[in-house]
Amino acid sequence: MTGMARLRGWGIGMALSILVLDQISKWWVLEVFDLPARISVPVLSWLNLTMVWNRGITFGLLSSDSAWSALVLAAVALAVVAALAVWLWQAERMAVALALGAVAGGAVGNVIDRIRFGAVVDFVHAHAWGWSWYVFNVADAAIVCGVGLLLLDSLLAGRKEARARQGTGQMP
Repeated sequence: MTGMARLRGWGIGMALSILVLDQISKWWVLEVFDLPARISVPVLSWLNLTMVWNRGITFGLLSSDSAWSALVLAAVALAVVAALAVWLWQAERMAVALALGAVAGGAVGNVIDRIRFGAVVDFVHAHAWGWSWYVFNVADAAIVCGVGLLLLDSLLAGRKEARARQGTGQMP
């Protein structure tokens, strides 16, 4: 197996792992724990399980009760996943492959919710020292971590290239 094929495999494996973890956690919250009936349950002093149906995008932006809205957001997310797949096929570093897989797996997990329920199942509510973060899910966390890893990789790769140019006396 070539190096790029191996990276693709890791990226696809990451996407599938995130997708499965996301859907299992949402199934458990809805069907086993019955969080919709409980609404909010303290887990730790800084963490609650809180039921939220997110009909918008990140942080509830563009929220709408329209069935068409959920389908449009799902279609946009699938288009983004297709673009991420093209990027994954060209990935040359493990961090990029894993990050793209995390973002794609999270996006597909939330698309499944939009198609099934017309909204995304959010349930993790972190809060501390008077601060309260938005309620999120495994998919959302994977998307944020994946984007963060892509940014970090980009910064580190840029620094490495700059050092290499300095060593050869080339100008940027």
